[in-house]
Amino acid sequence: MRAFRIAYDGRPYAGFQRQPDQPTVEDTLLDALRTLGVLGDDDVPPGYAAAGRTDAGVSALAQTVAFEAPDWLTPVAFNADLPGHVRAWASADVPADFHATHDAARRTYRYHLYAPALDDGRVRAALDRLAGERDFHNLTTDDEGTVRRLDADCVRDGDFLVVTLAAGGFARHMVRRIVALVRAVGSGASDLDRVARVLGPEPLDGPAGVPTAPATPLVLADVAYPGVTFAPDPDAVASAREAFTERRIDGLVTARVARELADGVDGA
Repeated sequence: MRAFRIAYDGRPYAGFQRQPDQPTVEDTLLDALRTLGVLGDDDVPPGYAAAGRTDAGVSALAQTVAFEAPDWLTPVAFNADLPGHVRAWASADVPADFHATHDAARRTYRYHLYAPALDDGRVRAALDRLAGERDFHNLTTDDEGTVRRLDADCVRDGDFLVVTLAAGGFARHMVRRIVALVRAVGSGASDLDRVARVLGPEPLDGPAGVPTAPATPLVLADVAYPGVTFAPDPDAVASAREAFTERRIDGLVTARVARELADGVDGA
């Protein structure tokens, strides 16, 4: 059994998990393994599991997949049949009974919230009230597994407020709804008492409910496995850095063109 760290730009995909007639990260990984001859006639390799599902548009630095892999399948070999926006960059040999989903002890997400005008203090106060063991039933569509122990923090980075959320696991859409809630508090659209109402026993639906923040700024930043140490593959790391730097430059060019258009309209 070998576990691989996978980084990907989630914007071109309908999420991580396979879906009919939709491009997904998981399909991309399995197609590469099929081309490399790892799958044979099987649908997935023996022992295959992933750390978790990410929604459409969500990216990852430390998505983790594990399966029975041949000795030659290093991260750089894996990358030979992966597109540039999906990169394996580290690996670890793990016990035969390792399960990438169930053995994950802690998952960390970072949300890059464009928030030049938000009150950082109000956001931190809202996050403080959400931290700890809480029932997040009003921040997910799940009916079960809504009680979680959350660590939450944020750091100002220019016009962005980077919100970091960590827990053993997260209910569906929980991270993005937390971000939507603290953004409303930080903007003054909601008061801090709304956090208590959201965490209370009464269901909040419709206009009283919390919407889901956009997926694109969200990154699965880390997945921790006790006793497992991932070894970066230097060549794979260099490949990943180059690929994502190219995508960063593409984004900067797009933003610059958009700024000229906006400025030109203003000056017309």
